Amino acid sequence: MSLVNSFYSALFRKNYAMLAAVFTAGFAFEVGFNNGVNKWWDNHNRGRQWKDIRSKYVEETAEDDE
Repeated sequence: MSLVNSFYSALFRKNYAMLAAVFTAGFAFEVGFNNGVNKWWDNHNRGRQWKDIRSKYVEETAEDDE
């Protein structure tokens, strides 16, 4: 039970500590969720996104710059 008490006194006893814990957890969840969804989206739409088909439509113009 002392682990629960130390956790409570460290994070939830003071309002600013609780607020910091909530914002930190929310930020970490947002970053993780966005990365997961982006990886799923890229995997699900492989071959249909601009980054996958760009080489078919855009010609390299390195020779034109000379």
